[in-house]
Amino acid sequence: MTPAVTPEVTKKQVLVSDLIAALGGDLVGASTTAIRAIAPLEDAGADAISFLSNPKYEAQLATTQAACVIVSPKLAEAAAARQGAGTTACCIVAPDPYLYFARLTQWWAANMRKPRATPAIHPTATVAADAVIGQDVEVGPHAVIESGAVLGDGVRIGAHTIVEQDARVGAHTRFAPHVVFGHDCVIGERSMLHSGVVIGADGFGFAPTKRSDGEPGVEWVKIEQLGAVRIGDGVEIGANTCVDRGALGDTVIADGVIIDNLVQIAHNVKIGKGTAIAGATAIAGSAEIGANCIVAGAARINGHIRITDGVQIGPTANISNSIDKPGAYAGMWPFEDAASWQKNAAALRGLYELRQRVRALEKKTT
Repeated sequence: MTPAVTPEVTKKQVLVSDLIAALGGDLVGASTTAIRAIAPLEDAGADAISFLSNPKYEAQLATTQAACVIVSPKLAEAAAARQGAGTTACCIVAPDPYLYFARLTQWWAANMRKPRATPAIHPTATVAADAVIGQDVEVGPHAVIESGAVLGDGVRIGAHTIVEQDARVGAHTRFAPHVVFGHDCVIGERSMLHSGVVIGADGFGFAPTKRSDGEPGVEWVKIEQLGAVRIGDGVEIGANTCVDRGALGDTVIADGVIIDNLVQIAHNVKIGKGTAIAGATAIAGSAEIGANCIVAGAARINGHIRITDGVQIGPTANISNSIDKPGAYAGMWPFEDAASWQKNAAALRGLYELRQRVRALEKKTT
């Protein structure tokens, strides 16, 4: 049997001079160096571009094989002198190498990936006759667009995704496969929902009453969730995150918010502009988080509290009360400002030894 022959794939390449023209920065070294990949310093080959922003990895600068490295001005001399990639080695000097790297990845995705097919509605998709569909919209296989839904220009809807009745999706927003976007919900322009995201499920609202059969305990009477979810422009929400609709008013996520995977946002929560929330965080109903906050992974935020602008919450923190002063907070129980919590945690580590010393002193004095 003749083995199958895999056709050779020729990588696209770009010159460093082209990257400088597109993204700026100061070049040290050969402008005609060809780049075919972006890679971390330790894995980069002689056709790759890499970056160095964390001083922890500075030693790798001397050994990396990368053809080009993005560095800060203080590392420009060391980057220019490295021998890793031979005579074609060069570097791009930028005030913030990490930010430059982020913009490079965006440019790369737009210019170096295989072009997408012309936007179209797949034959297996179901689109209601009264749905409003903009220009250059893509609707993937087995997706469903219900009655009254509105999709703006350039929207991309992934396979098996559903946009429910009267929902509205802003221009150039993308839904990955298997997203549920609930009825009456709204999302702005240039936003992104990853696979498994559910927007507009019912909030967890139930009223207790005595059991009708006379047995001990309660029965739970559902409170219909009559609000929706309103999401702003430039928002990104990670895989398998859930944002519940409001009970009466709406759950609101402002412009520029970024949310990681596996986050639970309960009914009537409000999240301010530019806030970032890491994975496995849970935010209870009617909590309000201000603008430009950072919430680290697995944090817990109680319901009906308010967190002001510019707050940083540490990983696994349990925020049980409102925070009205910007700054860093940490601790599981109780939470407090991060500096105090770190001191108390250090003292707690030595608590057993202190206990033994106190016992020894007690024995000497009795």
